[in-house]
Amino acid sequence: MAKKMWSGRFEKATDKTVNDYNSSLPFDSRMYAQDIEGSVAHSAMLARQGIISQEDADAIREGLLSIKADIESGKLTFDSDAEDIHMFIEEELTNRIGDAGKRLHTGRSRNDQVALDQRLYLVDEALDVIELLDELIETITDMAKEHLTTYMPGYTHLQRAQPITYAHYLTAYIEMFKRDRDRIEAAASRANISPLGSGALAGTTYPLDRESVADELGMAGVTQCSLDGVADRDFAIEFASAVSILMMHLSRMSEEIILYASQEFKFYELDDAYSTGSSMMPQKKNPDVAELTRGKTGRVYGDLISLLVIMKGLPLTYNKDMQEVQESLFDVIDTIKGVLPPFTGMMKTMTIRKDNMEAAALGGFTNATDLADYLVRKGIPFRETHAISGKLVHYCIENNTTLEKLSIEQFKQFSDLIEEDVYDAISLETCVNKRTLTGGPAPDTVKRYLDNQ
Repeated sequence: MAKKMWSGRFEKATDKTVNDYNSSLPFDSRMYAQDIEGSVAHSAMLARQGIISQEDADAIREGLLSIKADIESGKLTFDSDAEDIHMFIEEELTNRIGDAGKRLHTGRSRNDQVALDQRLYLVDEALDVIELLDELIETITDMAKEHLTTYMPGYTHLQRAQPITYAHYLTAYIEMFKRDRDRIEAAASRANISPLGSGALAGTTYPLDRESVADELGMAGVTQCSLDGVADRDFAIEFASAVSILMMHLSRMSEEIILYASQEFKFYELDDAYSTGSSMMPQKKNPDVAELTRGKTGRVYGDLISLLVIMKGLPLTYNKDMQEVQESLFDVIDTIKGVLPPFTGMMKTMTIRKDNMEAAALGGFTNATDLADYLVRKGIPFRETHAISGKLVHYCIENNTTLEKLSIEQFKQFSDLIEEDVYDAISLETCVNKRTLTGGPAPDTVKRYLDNQ
């Protein structure tokens, strides 16, 4: 077993079971690029400040870049005895360049080093998530542009309520996903602050230039309290929270996809490439992508709760409990990056059954409110028109018909003010097209919205 770099105070080697239990290398090895990036910037600053020689800094840089290249080519594999990615890289560096490698850690602790690596990693991954989310938003926006006059029922309580268009329906999710994008960007922005220089908890007496390192790493600034610099994992919790809300929106949409693709609705036909079948029932086409997305939402929620529970009782500053933050954070990242591509592909390839959508809008008395509004324009108070429209709906149900199929004579049984113009007033086109307020379903209104995306 390799000798620990902190072993000077100890007389016994770490027990193998403790070493295996304590090691974070199996999961934090994914941060090797960020660890090397931070170490290159740190060593360059040490040389600028006269803390180490430029010759040593150059050797450290070359050694670190060669380690990175060898990891990525597969030439260098991770040592299972290493405690974490930070110690693995430092030990490998020292083996390659000698004493210069031992100077890399000057003015630095693993406490501020791991906090830096996590922040850099999160920012890099957040950019990937935003790119995937942008693709989904673009896909839904393109779909909406194709369905400005595709009528469908809008629902409350999963009961048909008022007619809308499919484009209008999709804009609701565009708005949700735009907010998700903003939250993820904001979380990444707050993560993009360098804690390096916080040391173990109280900084260091070396004359470090923290700001230059942050600038070299493309970070917006440095943490303002060394205690908080090493103890803070808000950035991980905030990112997980933002992704949890995104997953909630994806899950809501998945629930509707599952419903709308069922034989009971028949609004959607999912593409074969994004569906699965049954091992027993040959007729089945299952919406597995949507169902898995709905299921994985609970997984991300679990990661968020884990992060909150890990951190809720920790005294300042660093505690080994915080090692557990990484696995939950990594799982959030892996899950959302795994969800978005197939979800976007499913949306992009599914067929929209316009005929069934429109039939549902016509068959559920979704124009009953517009009938009431029609009577308001005839001078009747809304509370009375509401009752008249409700009685007409009841009459239609009793006679197995719909409002638009009633004769004028039948209408006049309920109000003498109803004229021939009622048919235009309660048509799907009128019900939708007259709702021109900002955010409404009128095709021109929705088109202006989509053109501004």
